[in-house]
Amino acid sequence: MKTEVVAVTAKEQKIRRLIVGVDEKVPTLSGLARTYINFDNAASTPVLKPVLETLNEFMPWYSSVHRGSGFKSQLSTKAYDDARMVVRDFFGANAAEHIVIFGKNTTEAINKLSYRLGLSKDDIVLVGLTEHHSNDLPWRAQATVKHIEVDKLGNLSLDNYRQLLKQYAGKLKLITISGGSNVTGQMPDIHLFAKLAHEVGAPILIDCAQLAPHRRINMRGLGDPEHLDYIVVSAHKMYAPFGTGALVGRKDTFAQGAPELCGGGTIKVVTQDRVEWADAPDRDEAGSPNVVGAVTFAKALKIIEQIGMDVIAEHEARLTAYLLTKLAGIPSVEIYGDVSPGQADKRLGVVAFNIKGIPHALVAAILGAEWGIGVRNGCFCAQPYVIRLLGIKGAGIKSFASEVMANDRSHMPGMVRISFGMYNTTEEVDILIDALEQIAAGSYEGRYSLDKRSGEYQAQGWSLSSTQYFSLS
Repeated sequence: MKTEVVAVTAKEQKIRRLIVGVDEKVPTLSGLARTYINFDNAASTPVLKPVLETLNEFMPWYSSVHRGSGFKSQLSTKAYDDARMVVRDFFGANAAEHIVIFGKNTTEAINKLSYRLGLSKDDIVLVGLTEHHSNDLPWRAQATVKHIEVDKLGNLSLDNYRQLLKQYAGKLKLITISGGSNVTGQMPDIHLFAKLAHEVGAPILIDCAQLAPHRRINMRGLGDPEHLDYIVVSAHKMYAPFGTGALVGRKDTFAQGAPELCGGGTIKVVTQDRVEWADAPDRDEAGSPNVVGAVTFAKALKIIEQIGMDVIAEHEARLTAYLLTKLAGIPSVEIYGDVSPGQADKRLGVVAFNIKGIPHALVAAILGAEWGIGVRNGCFCAQPYVIRLLGIKGAGIKSFASEVMANDRSHMPGMVRISFGMYNTTEEVDILIDALEQIAAGSYEGRYSLDKRSGEYQAQGWSLSSTQYFSLS
């Protein structure tokens, strides 16, 4: 297929220039260096240059927060508290009803909430079948989980959701779904799901790790029937990979009860026989917080605000439509989820596919080794969802599970995933399509060996020396 050149707009060029490392070259099997193409943004995004600059500007003033009397400590405390307000305002929360709790990432935030809701095994939590393991396993540990089914395209079934709400009314303690899938890019109507949850008296958590970098999120006030009770986000998916995330939720949930992690900063009074917990959010932020992470996250949100979420969404929808159109021209490519380019604005720029007859791990290895293209392959920490999309049932599930438990991942099911960031271009998509056409035709350069234990492929006779690019020595 002959590639089609689509001009990059001045606005897109400006966004691309904001990205650290966007033009770095990486080694390939041919011996030639190629400009790296990052199509793994659903896992982590690169850092924005203004965010890195803010980090460097802040470091001379970095100090402990909340308990230091010195100038640097007071400055760091103000920066940390200001970052909390930036996060709150960005997601449409308000100081009277909501609290922002900083932590390491979305996974930690979900686990925190699972402890703080006071759940028991008699309680029911409805979880989307679409979920990342981080928004499934914590709830299994604390309550009884029932999964909301999906349709043939992998979209959450509203009919099944309504049925479950009716079936478990009175026992429901929480509904939790992803705002955007990290496998198919499907985006449920989160405010409709919230409205239906509130009609039966249940709160709702939206895992916004995937949605937040790509669409505007407005939690709304608690008086709005369609409000979101809790959301969780990760900075490393929003161009600030410095180890922080946030749980934004109802203030009344965190006003009472003991935190799951206890220690410095979480208390008002401690004697030998008495503990009085600090007010929120301090009681839920044990130990010295990641001040640098909070500050850089806030700066990233400010830059995203300046760019405009509508601009980002429009650009990524155009890329997604372009990719889907190009992939349709490769007969051996099978795409999972909605394949319609005309629906690209109603989904995220996440496209999972396989090439018939070629293992997903081999496709990913060739893209990296021969084309300098970074993708993700496997089940993307969403095994139940991927297994459903692949149509694997009963005996097939038992078979691969037994092999994995025996440390053999040779037949581990999965897909190849392309996920866009706001800086990706149609030119990069064209390079990807050229690569996939050659892989599908079997005309790639290297010979690859499978490591059964890891399930990964490695080009024979090719070893990389990373120390010439980066080393701590």
